[in-house]
Amino acid sequence: MCGGIGSRFWPYSRESHPKQFLDFLGTGRSLLQMSYDRISALVPPENVLVVTNAQYKPLISEQLPELPDDNILLEPARRNTAPCIAWAAYHIAARDPEASIIVCPSDHLITRDEVFRDAILKGFEFVETHDALLTLGITPTRPETGYGYIQVGEKVEGDICRVKTFTEKPKLELAKVFLETGEFFWNSGIFLWSAKTIIRELIANAPDVANVFEKGRHLFGTSAERQFIEENFPGCVGISIDFAVMEKAKNVYVECVSFGWNDLGTWSALYDNSPKNRDANVTQNCRVLAYDSTDNIFAVKDDKLVVVAGLSGYIVADRGDVLLICPKAEEQKIKQMVNDVKMTFGDKYI
Repeated sequence: MCGGIGSRFWPYSRESHPKQFLDFLGTGRSLLQMSYDRISALVPPENVLVVTNAQYKPLISEQLPELPDDNILLEPARRNTAPCIAWAAYHIAARDPEASIIVCPSDHLITRDEVFRDAILKGFEFVETHDALLTLGITPTRPETGYGYIQVGEKVEGDICRVKTFTEKPKLELAKVFLETGEFFWNSGIFLWSAKTIIRELIANAPDVANVFEKGRHLFGTSAERQFIEENFPGCVGISIDFAVMEKAKNVYVECVSFGWNDLGTWSALYDNSPKNRDANVTQNCRVLAYDSTDNIFAVKDDKLVVVAGLSGYIVADRGDVLLICPKAEEQKIKQMVNDVKMTFGDKYI
């Protein structure tokens, strides 16, 4: 899945070039490319699909030139993850009705690739032998309020348990309780299931989504699929797969894992996962001279030199025609800043 706009990383991440297409870690590979590398080691490359908004087709083709055009599913409108996953499932089922599927966001960081590989192989084995919707739950390391949580129920086999409850992003005090109980895991947004199982559960639990695709089921895998999607996809309700299916279905399981996962959803998460200099500053592929300045993150494009003095605990992010200077402790306000910018100046700076 590669259609998000990464507004929490504005202005470094812009609607025209969002965070999944950026080399945040200075590796020479964008988050999308790193995700592709990770998945293509598990799945034959010809079976890797990227679902994205139509405006990102040039970026996908530029960053993944080996990916055939037929493997890029272009959404004509943004409708959240349930319609995105539904389209992919119907498309895959038309090619192979018995297919197993892994769904991965394109903008997450995973640092222990071998552990990830082993977990996915175990997950595939489970969904191929059980009528199951499987999600990966990450062992929490702190009372994080920016993630959803999964409460585990009875153990089924190995590290796989039934899901007891899903909880959206909790307040800090509740997150602390979750951490202390040992029963709660972070919701990674990574899923495994068979094509026939997820389609059946979409029909049962999200008929308003499934019905859009059901009426064109005979067109998937044909030359008429593209036109059908152009005409019908925008009519889908915008809803996440968690709300549409995972919180309603009875056959939901979680594999409890720990492979150095981070969804890189905030500047603080990027700061925590980036190398720091002796003054605890992070410089994202940019030139910085910092005097009496600590605990900052600088993300500046092109050849601009940044010179600062007496700055501590700040985000300094520059992308062309926008400069953001914001305390890290107040980064939760960035989404509201983006909304204010859009209301005041239109889409020019978004």
